Amino acid sequence: MGSPENRVASDSADTTSKNDSEDDDDNGVQNPPSHPCPFSEGEKVLAFHSFVIYEAKVLKTEYQLKEWRCYVHYLGWSKTWDEWVGLDRLLKFTEENVQKQQELNEKRGTDKKASRASHIKPKNVVKGKKRKNDASKEKGAMNVEKLVSIQIPVKLKKQLVDDSEFVTHLGKLVKLPRTPNVDDIMKKYLEYRLKKDATKDESIGEIVKGLICYFDKALPVMLLYKSERQQYEELMINDVSPSSIYGAEHLLRLFVRLPELLSQANIEEETLMELQQKLVDLLKFLRKNQNAFFLSSYHVPENMETSTNNADD
Repeated sequence: MGSPENRVASDSADTTSKNDSEDDDDNGVQNPPSHPCPFSEGEKVLAFHSFVIYEAKVLKTEYQLKEWRCYVHYLGWSKTWDEWVGLDRLLKFTEENVQKQQELNEKRGTDKKASRASHIKPKNVVKGKKRKNDASKEKGAMNVEKLVSIQIPVKLKKQLVDDSEFVTHLGKLVKLPRTPNVDDIMKKYLEYRLKKDATKDESIGEIVKGLICYFDKALPVMLLYKSERQQYEELMINDVSPSSIYGAEHLLRLFVRLPELLSQANIEEETLMELQQKLVDLLKFLRKNQNAFFLSSYHVPENMETSTNNADD
């Protein structure tokens, strides 16, 4: 499925995933846009979200990191679904594009009533019913992985790039076991969310458990660089789980792969949209606690230090 290095590099180059302005480049002054935004405030548009195209309204536009993005409201939905999207997820509201919307949504097994009902929150955001038809495999369908959009804050993207630099170019590793580990971080996040909204106990708890499960299964398969595998094999004894050993550095790598994993999970649209929103919230939590959760430097493995000393003798 490709090395995490390639996926991280790809993610760091994907500047269409932007988070709130608090995570923007600290340099402050930006060059003026070279072209006007093709969408205007108040304009009715068609917006890609999950596996469907929905009617939406542009509430505001913003030029950031040399690209335009729009803050949209999905018509007929609660404003809690309002979000920033890149221009690649928007279409002009024209007769041709409306026809495209209808054809695509028919392929996805949805109708207008079903798409408008997506603002109704399911009782359990993780245990959603799987769709009967795997429409994601149809020819001509839009890129599913691209539509499962998880916006990684800019400063966490830099964290990913630094992580790759430490491991692949400098030959360093994260010192394990980590404190806090993934289990600790998820527990802190759960406590944080419940303080804000105690009514979401079940849904947040299910998401936390689901992510830990994803992490434990994905880490040995797709979240390790080649130079980290020996360290993994030495630590994974006595049936311990990766989430009790690894920390925020490897958890963040999971978010790079989640669009791919979720696109294969066959989750219904309403559930997927709810899940995406919670994942973005978790990323914001990681960003706010970046100094406490992430290492600022990695260590040189003992075997590398030994080989270096022998070479110097």
